[in-house]
Amino acid sequence: MKTATANLENDHVHILRLIEVMEVITQQPEPNVEHLETIVGLIRNFADGLHHKKEEDLLFPKLVEKGFSFEAGPVAVMMQDHVEGRKFVKGIADNILAYKEGSRQAVGEIYRNMFGYIELLRAHIYKENHVLFRMADNVLMEEEQNVLLGEFTKLERCPDEEGSVAGYLKQIELLGKNYNIPDNN
Repeated sequence: MKTATANLENDHVHILRLIEVMEVITQQPEPNVEHLETIVGLIRNFADGLHHKKEEDLLFPKLVEKGFSFEAGPVAVMMQDHVEGRKFVKGIADNILAYKEGSRQAVGEIYRNMFGYIELLRAHIYKENHVLFRMADNVLMEEEQNVLLGEFTKLERCPDEEGSVAGYLKQIELLGKNYNIPDNN
């Protein structure tokens, strides 16, 4: 059983649901600022802060030990995608502030950055699920997968409900229900 990569793929299910919400929001003439701020928080704390931390701090270094490179190849591409995603999220967050201060043009910039993030993440998740994680499954022994899963579990532990994985998933679920996005779980 490939437990560590399965854990990451499970995160992807929820991240994909969140970007479906983002896609629906971009069709609205006036966004709900509270929902936009929740999305930015979820990306920064769950998608980037937790999920990408599992990859960048744990999985990718383990793959480098197995002969992959941080400078070229699939791990390098994934790292670059993470950097690019953070730029889009910063663009969303900066323009939320401008929108709250009365800038009408900010909505267009929020949506432009959301579209960029959506497109990037869909391609990124596809590459991870179908290429990188399959490569990881081929080079990581079951014991190594189990050790990684244990490390992922440590990262997922949080003392308060709101900052927990369950709390993040609940927020995604509520946003999904609000925008009529079916639960893919």
